[in-house]
Amino acid sequence: MVTQTASQNVTLRNADIAGTENRTHGVDVYRTRLARRSQMEPRPHNTVWGSMGNPGPLSAPELRHYADRGYHTENKVLSAADIDGCLREVSDITDRLGQDDRVIREPSSGDVRSLFAVHQLSDLIAEICARDSIRGVAEQILDDEVTIHQSRINLKPGFAGGPFYWHSDFETWHAEDGMPAPRALSVSLALTPNLSTNGPLMIVPGSHRRFIGCVGETPGGYHRESLTSYRPPFGTPEEEDVAALADELGIDTITGPAGSALYFDSNCLHASGGNITPYPRSNLFVVFNAKSNALQEPFGGTEPRPDHLAHR
Repeated sequence: MVTQTASQNVTLRNADIAGTENRTHGVDVYRTRLARRSQMEPRPHNTVWGSMGNPGPLSAPELRHYADRGYHTENKVLSAADIDGCLREVSDITDRLGQDDRVIREPSSGDVRSLFAVHQLSDLIAEICARDSIRGVAEQILDDEVTIHQSRINLKPGFAGGPFYWHSDFETWHAEDGMPAPRALSVSLALTPNLSTNGPLMIVPGSHRRFIGCVGETPGGYHRESLTSYRPPFGTPEEEDVAALADELGIDTITGPAGSALYFDSNCLHASGGNITPYPRSNLFVVFNAKSNALQEPFGGTEPRPDHLAHR
């Protein structure tokens, strides 16, 4: 995979907002779903847990790069047979599930937007997730045994694929799932070429070192609507916060051939545009969480999301 970057420097704004109480662990250091104003604070936890000498598939320089920018890319992680098998599974799972909650469709076209819990629905995908080049990298970076927090296939069909607005995954997982710390990461495996034109992932490199607390209390049962919204009203950072980080750190566009992989920290600020090209963009996402970072009650005060969104 390759990246395209542009950056300037600005001074970041930190809102002065009192913290919220965590019932179990005193003051919550990742305060979010705030009443009035967003806030941006330094992240107090590591990105690479343990040390840069952790044994595993990545070299020490690759681990340092991951710690600095918040992500790592590799080519040829999946074979052509893996890719063909995963794409066949998309059709089989969709036909099998019908109107199941694990199938999320585009609000405009009705095309499938996401399939969730795919490692539970496909032996092939479960086997892929368990490989050393995937699970092993997660265990090396997180310095722990891992569990799958979430798996999904995101689809952006040609001419009809909608965008995914700027967000940090950890902000949602902390507020709505009860993930205590950002000791988690995602692996995005390209099932089609990720081109600069067909809605590839964009990451603000280094943004994983700041935590953006978002405004607005999430209403109960909102999770499904948030998955179909192109700009969810809850758990979405303010435009000025996104602009401040992008001006300081730049935006990397992640492209690569089918079979390539992107490993990125759970607190990276990222997004992707819509796809109006004729060329589909489909990716298999697997989220790994450290076993020592097991989910608690949601820190945002809501009921836990369904198991297919946050495996407990």
